[in-house]
Amino acid sequence: MPIYEYECTKCGKVVEAWQKFSDPPLTTCENCKGKLRKLISLSTFHLKGSGWYVTDYAGKKADSCNHKTEKESSSESKKKETEK
Repeated sequence: MPIYEYECTKCGKVVEAWQKFSDPPLTTCENCKGKLRKLISLSTFHLKGSGWYVTDYAGKKADSCNHKTEKESSSESKKKETEK
């Protein structure tokens, strides 16, 4: 369940609420009965290190693009032999 932050437009108090996506947003401040507005917070999700993209996808994709197949490399070596 996500945590939402709300700020009261009257007293300025910031509150956090654990809510389901389907729950209606909070509208009134419990402190002063003022109107609440939903805040957009920074995400707490961080990717650290080299990351999954680099190790799982980009490496494999780059390898398949940069490395020649056995068939290609053998045909190139035959070409070079005939040119000599």
